[in-house]
Amino acid sequence: MNPGSSRKDIKIGLCVGIVLKNDQKNGKITRGVVKRILTNSSSHPHGIKVQLEDGSVGRVKEIHHKA
Repeated sequence: MNPGSSRKDIKIGLCVGIVLKNDQKNGKITRGVVKRILTNSSSHPHGIKVQLEDGSVGRVKEIHHKA
């Protein structure tokens, strides 16, 4: 399980690395701050889907402690 696959670990304002839909094949990480949590279930095997403050939407692959 990757660090971003459990909803309880994701909080609004947290700095995370996500993979955008367009980057799923190459795995490019986009870093930003969580604005909204879009996944309603408690976990997801590919990562919790979030929206970043810049409007980007993707699944969390990394959790960073500092912005």
